[in-house]
Amino acid sequence: MATITFDTHKFIRRLKESGISETQAEAIAEAFRDAHFEADLATKADLRELEYRLVIKLGGMMMASVAIVATLVKLL
Repeated sequence: MATITFDTHKFIRRLKESGISETQAEAIAEAFRDAHFEADLATKADLRELEYRLVIKLGGMMMASVAIVATLVKLL
């Protein structure tokens, strides 16, 4: 999984500049950080692996289909 960096100090400072109290800003930053860490994100490597697995499965299904058709042709 990919690691997402999150600058909590900058986030809190920006919230404080907009008029939110420091306590509230810290709570919002913590909740935001926790929500990001709980998110399941796919990386490029994850997508490449998924693509590879799908190609293998599709190839296997095509080979099975050809074998079934060839068997049926011989039987009939």
